[in-house]
Amino acid sequence: MKLQVENKTRIDTKVSVPGDKSISHRSLMLAGIANGQSRISGLLEGEDCFSTLKIMKKLGVDITRDNSGTYLVEGKGLNGLKEPTDILDCGNSGTTMRLLSGLLAGRPFYSVLSGDSSLNSRPMDRIITPLTKMRAQIWSRQEGLAPLSIKGGNLTSINYDSPVASAQVKSSILLAGLSTKGITYVNEPAQSRDHTEKMLKAAGVDIQIDGNTIKLNSSGQPELKPLDIKIPGDISSAAFIIAAGLITKNSKILIKDVGVNQTRTGILDALEIMGADLTIKNKRTSSGEPLADIQVQSSKLKAVEISGELVPRLIDEIPLLALLATQADGVTVIKDAAELRVKETDRIKAISSELRKLGAEIEEYPDGMKIKGNTQLKGGIEVDSFGDHRIGMTMAIAGLVAENGITVNNSESINISFPDFEKLINNL
Repeated sequence: MKLQVENKTRIDTKVSVPGDKSISHRSLMLAGIANGQSRISGLLEGEDCFSTLKIMKKLGVDITRDNSGTYLVEGKGLNGLKEPTDILDCGNSGTTMRLLSGLLAGRPFYSVLSGDSSLNSRPMDRIITPLTKMRAQIWSRQEGLAPLSIKGGNLTSINYDSPVASAQVKSSILLAGLSTKGITYVNEPAQSRDHTEKMLKAAGVDIQIDGNTIKLNSSGQPELKPLDIKIPGDISSAAFIIAAGLITKNSKILIKDVGVNQTRTGILDALEIMGADLTIKNKRTSSGEPLADIQVQSSKLKAVEISGELVPRLIDEIPLLALLATQADGVTVIKDAAELRVKETDRIKAISSELRKLGAEIEEYPDGMKIKGNTQLKGGIEVDSFGDHRIGMTMAIAGLVAENGITVNNSESINISFPDFEKLINNL
């Protein structure tokens, strides 16, 4: 598919964005192992989350959608999951594969997790290593690549020092820890998103947080309480609309009901440093997660350095920050983001190559990039998403300010996290 985006000079609107992808994945998994019926409203109806939904069904969980769009999940309890009769297809979703590996490592049956060519080329050693230390039996292709074969059961607790600040690694270990009889510790070098911890606590699990250390006391396969979850708008999706308002002349956008969990708002902190005219309104809490409305206006941006502990809080938004940096005064430097090399694509390489096509001056580093700002982006050309939804959306936003707009090839990947993105952009 091709997405054509035209140059715009004024946007004045109110919009909503899809439900948070991270919370959507976790809500389906934890509702599936709860005891009783959970209700999930605002679920992101994108391809990644449907991969998780289909797998939970294959594990014996009944999931239906009512006329209001609420998903009803009949939880089977930890011991109620059944052995799948076929390969579990994770599609393009690393969250699905890594988190379910932890959950299935504790179940006394055999399962195989696989995905598309992109997912099966992404590193899984980061979860295989700690799960194996918990005595899980996991087989993979060379260099820790999927498909993964898992023979679960008989796990022991662990005190694990994670080499990376990764919510997927942390969550995989915690889900495995539910099937142990001891106390599981995960120590991170910096705090990563904490949706799993919040949801486990809401389900009645004994979980404590002390700085960057998470302690889970399972007491031998606890019974999880059903959940009533209202999923807020995804701040990673909202970031693209925020960017549109910042760099498009004479614009003002209000984005309603966005999740503003502090482990995810690094993008807002970075934009504040860049001089963005951005206001957080109507702060409140829903299902244990903070949310708010975000108002943004056209702004004169300045360069910034992104590094250190801020990176895990905005890792998904860094390609978008690279675009914003091309429109800011000065030279922006992004470091400590080597994680971007092993996402759906090599995002450092991908965003650098496509922005260069538009005339941007970008120098790649192994763990980041340097971007010279205040560049008039040329348009009238085609760019590629490389099958990565965030690269595709970033380039679409670039089209709003590029001369004569641009065409984004392979734009179908955007449906992974933002199914109505094309319609929304065209209607701004």
